[in-house]
Amino acid sequence: MSMPKPHHPGFLALVEDAKRRVKQLDAHQYKALREKQELGAHTLIDTREDHEWAEGHAEGAVHLSKGILERDIEATVPDKTAKLVLYCGGGYRSALAADSLQKMGYTNTISLDGGWRGWQEAGLPVVRGKKE
Repeated sequence: MSMPKPHHPGFLALVEDAKRRVKQLDAHQYKALREKQELGAHTLIDTREDHEWAEGHAEGAVHLSKGILERDIEATVPDKTAKLVLYCGGGYRSALAADSLQKMGYTNTISLDGGWRGWQEAGLPVVRGKKE
């Protein structure tokens, strides 16, 4: 598993600000809720870049990278009350994305803290090397 990139202070401050406003779950919490069928209906959204998605992604995820998420979310998920679980590589970009979607009126966004790395560590299902 690759090591996370070091992040610059300005980016980290922006992420920490967003994290104060968004709900977060880590992959183990997500897995437990899913196994107990307590998570309910939700859309899992991968906010990573195209090349990251192509290398592997969470089974059942929809790909809307952070670069196009705000532009395309209303066509993909028009119901602003729908539960959206967003992930990225480590939980930083997904926190920013969840915060942005909340500002657009989405009321049930969750950022997966630990992101793709946490997903894999939790043993959740993965699709490797192809787009769904």
